[in-house]
Amino acid sequence: MLSVFSAPGHYVQGRDATAALGSELERLGISGPLLIVAGKSAFRLLAEKWDQSLTGAKIAYTVHRLDGECSRSEIARITAVAQEHGSAAILGAGGGKVIDAARAAAADLELPMISCPTTASSDAPCSALSVIYTDAGEFEQYKLVPRNPALVLVDTSAVVEAPARLLTSGMGDALATWFEARTCIAGHVRNMRGGASTRSAGALAELCYRTLLEDGVDALTAVETHTVTPALERIVEANTLLSGLGFESSGLAAAHAVHNGLTAAPETRPFLHGEKVAFGVLTQLVLEGAPAAEVSTVLAFCTSVGLPVTLADLGLGHADRETLAAIATRATAPGETIHNEPFEVTPPLLLDALRAADALGRA
Repeated sequence: MLSVFSAPGHYVQGRDATAALGSELERLGISGPLLIVAGKSAFRLLAEKWDQSLTGAKIAYTVHRLDGECSRSEIARITAVAQEHGSAAILGAGGGKVIDAARAAAADLELPMISCPTTASSDAPCSALSVIYTDAGEFEQYKLVPRNPALVLVDTSAVVEAPARLLTSGMGDALATWFEARTCIAGHVRNMRGGASTRSAGALAELCYRTLLEDGVDALTAVETHTVTPALERIVEANTLLSGLGFESSGLAAAHAVHNGLTAAPETRPFLHGEKVAFGVLTQLVLEGAPAAEVSTVLAFCTSVGLPVTLADLGLGHADRETLAAIATRATAPGETIHNEPFEVTPPLLLDALRAADALGRA
């Protein structure tokens, strides 16, 4: 099996980075027309800066607003708008679902994709993978596209204006990176691009975890006070770049499968991707029989930044056995990443792990 490492063409991060968008696109030879797929907050924060930067670079653009799910129907709408305007590239600006929808539409039209996250809420921006949901918000599938983004541009001035909960969610998503990567590496599992993990991918995944432990609390304080600090910059990089490279080039395991299972319970719909993934990390550690000291470290970190550690934290405090069994069944469906674990994971086994993880969190 060949080793495969995937990465975006170019990564730019920092205060007021949006001002460089036009020049970065020029450097890449992207002259427009450009379709910007934007979430509500992204449009509010960046519309004026887009106009200044893109007009200065003489790049024509159109904005399409997205406020719903990254679903097949929304991707089709984006595709139609891009075709109508003769777009030469598609830019996704906002949270993970906006970026995933823009990526999927760009892939369908074989166009370059630019990723401009306005939150550090997931590791979606750097990857060549979109998470597709139904219009009702239930996980449907992972969609792998041929190319990573041509450019990822992260404006930390916008990130600090987002709710602190979004940064916390990003840390929950990033928390899974090292634990899933080491499982896949040890098991010689194919990564998200169909190859073996490189040592570089594993090292980046581990660095992601260390950065969370060292800077997570301070970065959360920075967002709560709307200040761009070195700790904030490091956590944005961890949530976005390190986690994105680590998961795609090493692989996923139980933590993300548990997230997918949790989406089958309507009670979890108000909760964010990374919040559900964080509880998936605890469940994975229980499944794998991780050392108590490691579990304690993860629990302490989650508690320090406000990530869920119990089923009640995800709206499932009164869930009956039937509901939990449905979650376990969905998480262990054929093709799920939980089957990258080095042993067979059945619904009853996962159900017990969910309940044990919940008990640890309550304790």
